[in-house]
Amino acid sequence: MRAAVMEEFNTPLKVLNVADPECGPDDVIVAVKANGVCRSDWHGWVGDWEWLGLKPELPHILGHEFAGVIEEVGKNVKRFKRGDRVVIPFSLGCGSCDCCQTGHQNVCESLTILGFACNGSYAQFTRVPLADQNLVHLPDSIDFTTAASLGCRFMTSFHAVADISGVKAGDYFTIYGAGGVGLAALQIASTLGARVIVVDIDDQKLEMAKQLGAVATVNSREVNPVEAIMHITSGGSDITYDALGIAETCRNSILSLRNRGTHVQVGLTTQEEGGMISLPTDLIVAKELQIKGSLGMQAHRYKALLAMVESGQLHPEKLISRTIPLEEASSVLASMHEYGTVGSVVIDRF
Repeated sequence: MRAAVMEEFNTPLKVLNVADPECGPDDVIVAVKANGVCRSDWHGWVGDWEWLGLKPELPHILGHEFAGVIEEVGKNVKRFKRGDRVVIPFSLGCGSCDCCQTGHQNVCESLTILGFACNGSYAQFTRVPLADQNLVHLPDSIDFTTAASLGCRFMTSFHAVADISGVKAGDYFTIYGAGGVGLAALQIASTLGARVIVVDIDDQKLEMAKQLGAVATVNSREVNPVEAIMHITSGGSDITYDALGIAETCRNSILSLRNRGTHVQVGLTTQEEGGMISLPTDLIVAKELQIKGSLGMQAHRYKALLAMVESGQLHPEKLISRTIPLEEASSVLASMHEYGTVGSVVIDRF
């Protein structure tokens, strides 16, 4: 099969002919029809996240947000057959630990992150382990390109906003970072009735946020974002959401909260922070703030997400800025050094 192979960190991927993945008894092989290029891929490409045990071993195939058609089915798989249209969360559970048994497969005690711990979907085919518990049927009404944009940014934001944040209609919900995860959170929080404010350094991204329903936007290169949020909300946001993960956005998110507000941390750090950020702990105590982490989403929650897409409540296709062939994945990753992508880029030609 053809695949974009990472042989060294932070260097262009090489599109090569490599061996097809092998299907184990509990696995399926999926023919990839569309795959999003995500900032998480950029983290893997530059060699981040060693502190989480997620630095890929080279050579490696990146990719974790994809949709496709099942090509081969392991002998123990019961819920899927060859030819089924599927999508998948990137956080794969073992099915047997306490977290998996209680419905929290996204934080499985033996968690496998697709495209990091195993080869991913920058390829014509990819293997999905333990398919019965990790794979999701894709409705015919949702095309592959749209579905690929669900596989990280939308499903991550759906879990974080709908399941973790506690958002209510009328809440001020402030998002730091207008990349794919942030703009997906904007759509979801707005659909749930929140008044969403988006903070970024790029006017083009902020304009996109306005078009998607933000009640206000803040360019943090031009004004102090914390002061701006305090003014817009008359005292602080009910919920803040760091979609980026650098020290500045994490701290500013927390500083933007009202008394007894909730901060949701979704973005992961870079090599500069190495997984550690100093926080305003006295303020957290004095204002009784809640700090919550959120990772990915369980396969069983896809039903609710897909229903909102099918009903027209969510429009992931509006985030897709362009589609590309596999050969252009490297240039998209390189543009992420300076946060140069607007919306989502999806590989649809392999």
